[in-house]
Amino acid sequence: MDNERGTVRSARAGVTNAPPDRARLPRSRRPVGEPADPGSSSPWILMYHSVAVEEEDPYQLTVSPERFAEQIAWLHKRGRRGVSVRELMRARAHGRDDKLVGLTFDDGYADFARYAVPILQAYGFTATAYVVADLLGQDNGWDTEGPRKKLLTVEEVAELAVAGWEIGSHGLGHRALPGLAADDLAVQTRESRRLLEEVVGGPVTGFCYPYGAVDAPAALAVRDAGYDYACAIAHSPLTGRFALPRCYVGDRDGAWRLRAKKGRHRLRDAVTELRRRRGTRAERAVTERRS
Repeated sequence: MDNERGTVRSARAGVTNAPPDRARLPRSRRPVGEPADPGSSSPWILMYHSVAVEEEDPYQLTVSPERFAEQIAWLHKRGRRGVSVRELMRARAHGRDDKLVGLTFDDGYADFARYAVPILQAYGFTATAYVVADLLGQDNGWDTEGPRKKLLTVEEVAELAVAGWEIGSHGLGHRALPGLAADDLAVQTRESRRLLEEVVGGPVTGFCYPYGAVDAPAALAVRDAGYDYACAIAHSPLTGRFALPRCYVGDRDGAWRLRAKKGRHRLRDAVTELRRRRGTRAERAVTERRS
């Protein structure tokens, strides 16, 4: 644990002591609501948290290893391949994502390496683990009514990155971003990225909003921190590259429920796009009247 804290502490010092011109990341020119690809649909991304055996699960965040293996086998039988969001976004940019589904694991629980990784490897799948940069090696203290779950350590995160698993940021301390001041948003997004980049020894380009909570200032902060994309949960007016919707997956989700959730995702996509187009037409009409 001393080595873990030492690594995180040195990473934090690197941020704090960076010269002003190096501490600022370039602003992205991408609009926050930009679609995730040239088409109008959002990629299908599944949202997991913990894969383990738990007697108590008040937040319904845990999927048993047996059920998880069934879900992954179902995807494989349907000709789908689970990939990291980083790989999914790259494939969509080239129109090669028809059979891909994004697999994400929020919070960075240690059981990801113990249970999920071996099952995914057996099928040649990959995934993204979103970790809380300032809590590596600790536990999920934010879940006050749930069981304490160990989080991945600094060494485990580094090993996963070397093995090819995408590591994304889940903020510094699992704080919801909406409502935070601009300076706090910058710290949560930029510093968490810098900390993790020192740990993994490479770029961290994906962000996941704690609790799935996102508003316009939060999405702008993520974009301006230099991330390539960000994951939310629900469809919303912000749906796009910096607020990708995801499908929650729980222990009760078998083949029938997963098929239903895929259909629901498509329906919500269509409704979101329809509302977006109506809003665009309304804005144009107002502009024309004013001119």
